[in-house]
Amino acid sequence: MANHKSAEKRVRQTKVRTERNRFYKTRIKNVTKEVLAAIEAADKEKASAAMLAANKYVHHCVSKGILKKGTAARKVSRLQLRVNAI
Repeated sequence: MANHKSAEKRVRQTKVRTERNRFYKTRIKNVTKEVLAAIEAADKEKASAAMLAANKYVHHCVSKGILKKGTAARKVSRLQLRVNAI
């Protein structure tokens, strides 16, 4: 339990940031699943459209500090290779 006013504030901030980060990471997973579902259906147009959205969102998360730049690049690259293989 926090004993100082500053420690209590840190607890509040941590709670807010944890919820925000959880939202972003869940959204990344959902966007990735949309691309993978389109790949499984072998729908090139739908997969390309979903890939554009995924690419934009993953790199948006980099600017928010949720992902590192290299992690985002790796995720996008692996997805794009699978889309191109259709």
